[in-house]
This record gives sequence, C-alpha cells and structure tokens, in this order.
Amino acid sequence: MMTAESSPLSTHVLNTSDGVPGAKMALSLHHLDSKLMIWSMIGVGITNEEGRCPDLISQEAFTPGMYKLRFETGSYWESLGQVSIYPYVEVVFTIRDPSQKFHLPLLMSRFSYSTYRGS
Repeated sequence: MMTAESSPLSTHVLNTSDGVPGAKMALSLHHLDSKLMIWSMIGVGITNEEGRCPDLISQEAFTPGMYKLRFETGSYWESLGQVSIYPYVEVVFTIRDPSQKFHLPLLMSRFSYSTYRGS
C-alpha cells in the first residue's frame, strides 16, 4: 500500500455547506489516451474521515498527460439525506511534470463547487 508521501497526486473534499470534510465520498481517477481519445480508469477510492484520498496513483504510473478525477457528489449528498443538482463532478487537469506533487481539493455545496491546485 502506498503512503501519502509516495503518491504524487492527492485530493481533499470539503463540504462547505456544513463546514465539514467530505468523508466517505467515492471517486475515481482516469487517464486520457491521447491517440484514441478514450478515458481509462486508473483506480478508485473513498475519502477518509478527513475528506482525503491520498493514495490515488503511484509515482511510476504518474506520467505526463491529461487526467480527470470524478467525484460521486450525488451519492454523497444522498447519503446525508440531501439533494444536489450535481450527480458528479469531474475535474480535468494536465500533468506536464510528473516529478512534482499535485494536490487537487474540491470545495462543494449542494449547489456549487470549486477546485484549485494546492500544495
């Protein structure tokens, strides 16, 4: 099992409506085949009690290219007995230098979301 230090990509989900981490949210990581223009799933995960999912990909598998993180936000809100207009959120990003660490947080409410590259 990877440690947070060995994974070059991490995420952190924050439920800004309630001011709590987005715990127990399913997510998946995908890589785009630039020749076929097809997304391939690399892995899946579930955020921990802190809303983090640090072990998304190994350094060896993290190559230059286009990736996306898909967050299953609809299921998350349903598990809280709430409804969201977003059944899922996909964050698409490009990796040019895989030797760097990438942290992509998702800040969300039932009616909005934002993301940024953190450190």
